[in-house]
Amino acid sequence: MLNKTFLKKISLGITLGGFAGFAYYYFIGCKSGTCAITSSPVNSTLYGVLLGAL
Repeated sequence: MLNKTFLKKISLGITLGGFAGFAYYYFIGCKSGTCAITSSPVNSTLYGVLLGAL
């Protein structure tokens, strides 16, 4: 059974990962549109969420 501490850690990781993914898109990104992850804010944010959850 999942306890509250574990769920808080996962939630924090997801939140921070989402912010980090979007920040990466915003500040670094890929202007040409050929990058699969960083050319779209949605892709970049979802990738950050996935990494944050892990």
